Amino acid sequence: MTAHIRPDLATIPAYVPGRNHPDAVKLASNETTFGPLPSAAKAIAESAEQANRYPDNQVTELRAALADFLGVTVANVAVGCGSVALCQELVQITCDAPTDEVVFAWRSFEAYPIVTQVGNATAVPVPLADGHLHDLDAMAAAVTARTKLVFVCNPNNPTGTAHGRAELERFLDQVPAHVLVVLDEAYYEYLRLTPQTRPDGVEIGRDRPNVVVLRTFSKAYGLAGLRVGYAVGDPEVITALLKVHIPFSVNRVAQAAAIASLEARGELLDRTDVLVAQRAQVRDALLAAGYAVPPSEANFVWLPLGANSMAFAEAGAAAGVLVRPFAGDGVRVTIGDPHENEQFLAFATAPENAARFR
Repeated sequence: MTAHIRPDLATIPAYVPGRNHPDAVKLASNETTFGPLPSAAKAIAESAEQANRYPDNQVTELRAALADFLGVTVANVAVGCGSVALCQELVQITCDAPTDEVVFAWRSFEAYPIVTQVGNATAVPVPLADGHLHDLDAMAAAVTARTKLVFVCNPNNPTGTAHGRAELERFLDQVPAHVLVVLDEAYYEYLRLTPQTRPDGVEIGRDRPNVVVLRTFSKAYGLAGLRVGYAVGDPEVITALLKVHIPFSVNRVAQAAAIASLEARGELLDRTDVLVAQRAQVRDALLAAGYAVPPSEANFVWLPLGANSMAFAEAGAAAGVLVRPFAGDGVRVTIGDPHENEQFLAFATAPENAARFR
C-alpha cells in the first residue's frame, strides 16, 4: 500500500522550461546573456565563503535596500525564491477552498494555472484581446463573488505586450477592493513606453491596498540562476506572505548578489538599453520578412504562428537555434547577443522558412 497523494495532482502539468543544448544558441528562456554585474559577481564569491551558515531568514538587509530603492517601508516588501515562488504563496494566502477563483489572462505566464491548482483553487483563464494584449474589460467582468486573486502580467509573458498606466488604473477601479490584484512586472526594466504612459506598479499601488507588485532579479539583473524575486504591497499582505514563506529559501549568495546589483543599478540601465536596441532590430527584420510581430516591451519577441509553432521551433533547433514554442499559439524568442540574434534571423528570414511558417 502506498501513501495517499492528492488525486488532483495527476492533472497538474509540469512547468516546461526552455530547451537547452550545448551546441545551440539558446533563445528559449528569457535569460539575459549578460552575466552578473562585476560588483555582484564579487559579492557572490565573498558570500559563498560563508555557505556553511544559514542565510538571514528575514532577508533583512535586502528588504531594507529594496525599501530604500522603491521609496516604501520595509513592511511593504517581501522577498522570495524567484517571483514565481511568490506567485504560489499569493495563492496560498488568498485561497482556502477549491471553489475560490484565480483570474488571469491566457496566454500568459504558464506558472499561473499551475500554482493555482497546486493551491487547490480554480483557475479562470481569460483569452487575450486583439493585439495579444490582456483583455482588461473581460478580466474585470470575469471577477465573481468567488474570485480571490487576479494576476496581470505586464509586460505579458510570452507576448511581450504591455498596457499603459491609464488602462491599468481603469481596470483596477473595476475590481472590488477585497480582491487582491497582482501586477507581475518581471520585465519592468525593459519597458520603454512614454513617461506619461509607462506603468509603475509600485506607484499605482501606493493608495490601493489590494494591489501587490512582483518584480525579479532574474531578468534584467542577470541573476536567474540565484532565484530572487520580491513583492511590494500593503503591510497586511506582506505579513501574510512572510507567514507562508519557506524558511531559508532565499539563500545567502542570492541575497548578497541582489544587494550588490541594486547598488550598481546605473550599469544595469545601460545594459537594458543595449538589449532594447537589439529588440527593435530583430522585430524590424521579422516584420520585413512578412511575420506578424506585436510590439514588445520585454526582452523577447512573440511570433503568433498558431498551428505552425511547434514545427517552427523544431526547424529552428535543427538550425542550431532554440526558441520557446507554445503549441497552437506562437513562439517566444529571447533577445540574445548580436551574433545569436543574427543566427536566429538567418534561419527565420530565409525565404523558404518565411514562406513556410509566417
